[in-house]
Amino acid sequence: MKRIGVFVCWCGFNISGTIDVKAVASALADHPGVVVAKDYKYMCSEPGQAMIKEAIAEHRLSGVVVAACSPSMHETTFREAAQAAGLNPYMLEIANIREHASWVHPDDKIAATRKAIDLVKSLVEKVKRNEALEPIHVPMTKRALVIGGGIAGMQAALDLADGGTEVVLVERDSHIGGHMAQLSETFPTLDCASCILTPRTAEVGRHPLIKLHAYSEVAEVSGYVGNFTVKVRKKRTYVDWDKCIGCMDCMAKCPKKIPSQFERGLGIRKAIGVAFPQAIPYRPVIDRDACTYFKTGKCRICERVCSVGAIDFDQEERVIEEKVGAIIVATGYDLAPKAKFGEYGYGKIKDVVDGLEFERLNSSSGPTEGVIKRPSDGKIPREVVFIQCVGSRDVDKGNSYCSKICCMYTAKHAMLYKHKVPDGQAYVFYMDIRAGGKGYEEFVQRAVEQDGVLYLRGRVSKVYEDDGKVIVRGQDTLSGENIEIAADMVVLATAIEPQRDSRNLAQILKIGTDQYGFFNEAHPKLRPVESMTRGVFLAGCAQAPKDIPETVAQASGAASKVDVLFSKDDLVVEPLIASVDEAICSGCMWCEPICPYHAIEPKTIEERVGKKSVARRVASVNAGLCQGCGACSVACRDGAMNLKGYTNQQIMAEVEALCL
Repeated sequence: MKRIGVFVCWCGFNISGTIDVKAVASALADHPGVVVAKDYKYMCSEPGQAMIKEAIAEHRLSGVVVAACSPSMHETTFREAAQAAGLNPYMLEIANIREHASWVHPDDKIAATRKAIDLVKSLVEKVKRNEALEPIHVPMTKRALVIGGGIAGMQAALDLADGGTEVVLVERDSHIGGHMAQLSETFPTLDCASCILTPRTAEVGRHPLIKLHAYSEVAEVSGYVGNFTVKVRKKRTYVDWDKCIGCMDCMAKCPKKIPSQFERGLGIRKAIGVAFPQAIPYRPVIDRDACTYFKTGKCRICERVCSVGAIDFDQEERVIEEKVGAIIVATGYDLAPKAKFGEYGYGKIKDVVDGLEFERLNSSSGPTEGVIKRPSDGKIPREVVFIQCVGSRDVDKGNSYCSKICCMYTAKHAMLYKHKVPDGQAYVFYMDIRAGGKGYEEFVQRAVEQDGVLYLRGRVSKVYEDDGKVIVRGQDTLSGENIEIAADMVVLATAIEPQRDSRNLAQILKIGTDQYGFFNEAHPKLRPVESMTRGVFLAGCAQAPKDIPETVAQASGAASKVDVLFSKDDLVVEPLIASVDEAICSGCMWCEPICPYHAIEPKTIEERVGKKSVARRVASVNAGLCQGCGACSVACRDGAMNLKGYTNQQIMAEVEALCL
């Protein structure tokens, strides 16, 4: 005989403002199997939980239904309370009468109350058929993978490694540091970016617990939380980094010069070499598309001057397999491509540059050694126009979101320009200023008041070239006047976008993205660094546009989540997973391709048929991989698949209760 307790929460006015809570408790008091029904203003509070515990003991309850808010909010709270009172936690269910009744029917209290009663009755019928379940324990590999070697990836890797966890760090470029390595100074303190970053990259490069795979990409991920198998594809550098001693004689003697990608095309580099002097690892890469030998079969000067024989023109890609228990995705961002902004002359007019290009002009290690010069003729610009929100907050360009850091780095750029060209004039076209951060508003005010940067509120309508000048037409909406500026240079604050292949990586990792390609977090407030796939965490601009402090904080948060996961001896998995009734399973394996988590595979069992032992194929479920989605249960033609906690009998009992 089942003895069920029902506890209805007022949730302040969230529920009681629409639903007659006492009427719900009264209606359930007479329901078959219910021995106690109570209401309370805040069931999740300590007195509310104490009420449930006392009722479990006093009435010897075999099941509990709490009518409150979403299970995602307080299911753990109530199940722990039930367990503390001696009741198996999986004998407790939550009827969501806030989101499913109160909030969706605010104008019809009678209907909302009736719906709440029906929802609670259906859960009572389900809990009558619940079984006492126990968590599943799975062995775990206490080793982490970090994808991306920018500031987010480095911070996460160092936090984990400093805590004693071995880390595999995969970076697609030949060096770590990400876009921060391209910056000159950082806002709002104007610290030298290299001075901040270089000690961090050096620390990553020499840390004994960090295994760095530079110039590599994640090709495949299989397994599940605690037991991932990752295949890392190491791209061809045509240099044996194990032999190379970093003398760079090859780079010095190479006759082929090409535009530098690190310098955003404003400087040159050799066909073999490193991207910048402080690169970690300090090992050269041959650009196959530019190398004279790969084009003509001649040259090979680098091979001749290499004293250790590290040049290997026949080098092939390698795939390395790594075993890890958790993954942190810190793949960073790209800037919106030039082709999107033809109206601003970007990509057509040499003196129209983006923010990263202007950073390289500002940098003392950049192509102009920190002297701001026009790309077209090398002259120092006397008038510079900065245009904000280029591709951000612009539905027509596909990005309705704010890129978050543009207001701040534009103020920084204008300020640095005025410091280096005191007699020059900086103009900023803006929609509005978003300076949310410690010292950020003061930084923008300093640009305006101390450095004389002229801010013009309005959008630019046209940018074109005329007689060596870049003509910028726009409107100042504060004065209502049309503005035309004959500038020497234009700097565009282009939108921050996800890495180009973010959706492909999302498929490999089995995690979600939003419509733009940024990785989706499990919950924007309560689980901001977790993905929907357990064991995969997010950090930095891979999830959304962020500044450096927020990126570092989120990276440390992701690392702490991994530490929590690894703090136990083994992995504890929810028992609400699929199970197979081997007695009726025909072994058709129709469920295998249906499973989105690849948790089902065939196995062979031995059965006695008379005096003989006969082998038979049946389906089996990997407890670590199964996420309890129930797709296999729906697809099974034999009815052999069931989802623990959500069996066919339980679901039908809920439906029948609603039909009474």
